[in-house]
Amino acid sequence: MHYPKVVLVTGACRFLGGYLTARLAQNPLINHVIAVDAIAPSKDLLRRMGRAEFVRADIRNPFIAKVIRNGDVDTVVHAAAASYAPRSGGRATLKELNVMGAIQLFAACQKAPSVRRVILKSTSEVYGASAHDPVMFTEDSSARRPPRDGFARDSIDIEGYARGLGRRRTDITVTILRLANMIGPAMDTALSRYLAGPVVPTAAGHDARLQLLHEQDALGALERATMAGKPGTFNIGAAGIIMMSQAIRRAGRIPLPLPRPVLAAADSLWRATRYTELDVMTRQVVNGVA
Repeated sequence: MHYPKVVLVTGACRFLGGYLTARLAQNPLINHVIAVDAIAPSKDLLRRMGRAEFVRADIRNPFIAKVIRNGDVDTVVHAAAASYAPRSGGRATLKELNVMGAIQLFAACQKAPSVRRVILKSTSEVYGASAHDPVMFTEDSSARRPPRDGFARDSIDIEGYARGLGRRRTDITVTILRLANMIGPAMDTALSRYLAGPVVPTAAGHDARLQLLHEQDALGALERATMAGKPGTFNIGAAGIIMMSQAIRRAGRIPLPLPRPVLAAADSLWRATRYTELDVMTRQVVNGVA
């Protein structure tokens, strides 16, 4: 097995990017780890990164190509795609951060002769949310109701650009990990926020299916993909599912069944004010699948 020598991780100031950087920095098989983000890490996160080098850079800027070239990077882990908009922007800003950032990053990878491996953190949201969907999707499945907007649509586009990179540079191994709904004590996710209140709104007459992924398992999958470099698209999630009603009970919360039009109206209000992960979760609950 050919192990990476110099790894660059984007989104290093978020949970997955930061903790993955820390894990890789502790691996003696890796010579150097470069952590990249547009914002500076906290002192605690910087300490966790250990021997990794932090570079403050916006991947939408061509400067990222210089970072890859000068660092002689052979492996790039793209974990920077955001599922919610920054406070200063809305949906258009989010799309620019996600899609334009990926385009610029993959273009830099294409031009860098040293790059041999690209790992993309994607999401199971690319399968959409339809009540007619199968219980479980395979990697070859396609959405019956393809997402038309939001983070899911961005993720579909980003996956397409990653595959395009692999076609143009056949010497680059492209690995795409579609992560299920993540949950864990250290992560602030759509699902954890959805279950945070004492009362949880649900769609009356519907019980959404949930496939979950523990945060540590997500990190383990990213680390393994980084080290192994196996090409292809892989669904990462628990072997089975639980129902939303079960999740609410296990969280010690009280369900509040609401008519689907009421939940749909709340979804529209959230999207009109500021795009967040919660509107994605609401749409999944309304359609009976999460």
